[in-house]
Amino acid sequence: MSLSLPISRLSHIAALLLLGLLSWACITANQLGWVTASPLMLAILLGMVLGHFGYQHLETRFSNTVQWAKGPLLRLAIALYGFRLSLDQIQQVGISGVLLAALILTITISTALWLGKKLGLDKQTSLLVGAGSAICGAAAVLACQSQLKASDEKVSVAIGCVVLFGSLAMLFYPLAYALLPVTEHQLGLLIGATVHEVAQVAAASGAINEPVQQVAVIEKMLRVMLLAPFLLWLGWFHQSEPREEGTRLHIPWFALGFLACSLISSADWLSGDNLAAIRYADELMLTMSMLALGLNTRITDVVKAGRRPLLMAAALFVLLIGGGLILTLALT
Repeated sequence: MSLSLPISRLSHIAALLLLGLLSWACITANQLGWVTASPLMLAILLGMVLGHFGYQHLETRFSNTVQWAKGPLLRLAIALYGFRLSLDQIQQVGISGVLLAALILTITISTALWLGKKLGLDKQTSLLVGAGSAICGAAAVLACQSQLKASDEKVSVAIGCVVLFGSLAMLFYPLAYALLPVTEHQLGLLIGATVHEVAQVAAASGAINEPVQQVAVIEKMLRVMLLAPFLLWLGWFHQSEPREEGTRLHIPWFALGFLACSLISSADWLSGDNLAAIRYADELMLTMSMLALGLNTRITDVVKAGRRPLLMAAALFVLLIGGGLILTLALT
């Protein structure tokens, strides 16, 4: 899909500015400590509220821009997400951290596909919940949407699941860490490898101490780095299913862009101020995409999903903590 913005009418520009303003407000509210929810979660909730009360009257005029924010803008934001990472971070957790992140991803996705079939869930929902649990929460779910061509309702269900159980994991570790048979380094690896969102990892580990937080955030960034190869695999996996003859494998350009941005970040070509500006712009674009998703989400459609996605997310939550602890002890 082209990255060109549909600006044939003034309403498109007005809609884009409004999305940007509301997204900026979500980010600012989080930075100032007015709300504890992440900007992404706050944006989807705000979008859902506006979508039920008022947006219907503007949907005809603004729908093109909202769709653009959920499509090309989102893919650009996922590519720029690579600027949050540096290959130097791998050295700080060692080969054990790399293996832990890779195993967590592989086991979680495999379990999600197997358990989804047992629960009678469709493959799209299973992969969305699995990716959000295994990699980086809402950002991973959004990144997978374009590959899977999943509906907004399925994406909203998956995001709700991973945010709920990611929040529970964020609360669990500060309360239970004294009972876990791990060193501070191992605890940082465990938190980084098993908590869903980047912000949740920072909060959970920061509530313990700074050394644990440093290791946890680096380990989490390794999981985020696996988003690009996972998207490449997902494109192959999704299109290896029965399809019309002549359909070609689609390689997601934003996954390759993600890797390229990571390499640029690692090369130290950009100053700290420039990197900070790019990362803020990326967060703004991700938040705009989440707000657009919320605008097109109807709570009745989410409720129809039932309790099966929640059961899957709960099982993956237990697997991440229990399996993550076993793997951490085995690899370090």
